[in-house]
Amino acid sequence: MLNSSAGFYDPYKTFDQNMDEGPFFNKFPQVVSDIEPRFSFLGFPLNLPFGIAAGPLPTSKHVSAAFKLGYDIVDYKTMRTIPFKSNPFPNVIPIDAQGDVSLEQADKGLTMLNDFPKDITKLVITNSFGNPGRGPQHWQPDMKKAVHAAGNGQVMIASTFGSAHEGMSTEDCWQDFADASKMAVDAGAKIIELNLSCPNVIGEGIVCYTPEAVIGICQLTRKTIGKVPLIIKLGYFTKAQQTLLEHMIAEVNKYIDAVSLINTIPAKVYNKEGKQALSGKGRLVSGLCGAGIKWAGLDMVTRMDSLRNKKGYKYEIIGIGGVMAPADFHEYRQAGADVVQACTGPMWNPNLANEIKASLKY
Repeated sequence: MLNSSAGFYDPYKTFDQNMDEGPFFNKFPQVVSDIEPRFSFLGFPLNLPFGIAAGPLPTSKHVSAAFKLGYDIVDYKTMRTIPFKSNPFPNVIPIDAQGDVSLEQADKGLTMLNDFPKDITKLVITNSFGNPGRGPQHWQPDMKKAVHAAGNGQVMIASTFGSAHEGMSTEDCWQDFADASKMAVDAGAKIIELNLSCPNVIGEGIVCYTPEAVIGICQLTRKTIGKVPLIIKLGYFTKAQQTLLEHMIAEVNKYIDAVSLINTIPAKVYNKEGKQALSGKGRLVSGLCGAGIKWAGLDMVTRMDSLRNKKGYKYEIIGIGGVMAPADFHEYRQAGADVVQACTGPMWNPNLANEIKASLKY
């Protein structure tokens, strides 16, 4: 197993350092597919229905490295219509958690560890970035390079996010999601993913639990980007929120082509002294990732697969959360995911895609 937390993204460096200096591979095995793609997603052929979700790939250099390592469907990190600074460093810290992390545990609060554990199959982290970026003047020309880095049987997804400016109307904020998506399309993106589930943006909230916002954003984005495939990324919905989820999907189904499930689970994170672990206003709660949230991703994939079968919906499903080893990938596929993605797993084991490819039975 090739373990390196300093491959795609180094948590010991700032976001800007990762953008400018990363990725940090001195040498890595390039994976070249010697067969014709046998999988597909939204009409795009894929060598392997596995890749990296929005997060650790903030530049074309990172995207290109992911493609070379056999991650065949990857997200260019979430981008906005404006420059936006990262939350204060550190942005990724290890969490003391064993097994599945329940919603009750997350709400009560978890404690950080001093360092990342060696066994990545048990790794749980929290991340808190805030969807930063240097603005479209930087990311649009760079995204063009990322799009062209895809080889045969590979495709890049552009993750986008709307910004709430002071004095902005609700509809203007929704339109900003659409405008960011149009900028990505203009940069050559073949698939758009609306990030409606980020818990790390101070003052902007988690959009996906507000149906009118989700419906409005999807409607405006579809109108703005035309027929380009559109994905919505959602957080975890409890069983008590199932009716809310179903009513929302019934309204947006005509606008979207796929759902991405799930983003992180929001959790309170403390240091060993019982104080807020991440410095700065509004950062007590951050997004939980890694092995502890696999149960939630699998649960949402299972429920959304059941819903599309019941209602005859045509959306495809991306399964995300706690994919640390090949067995996790196969669990998601069996649960109904058309494609599987990961963030934490590849950050600590860049060779994960190759391991999954080796586990397939053709």
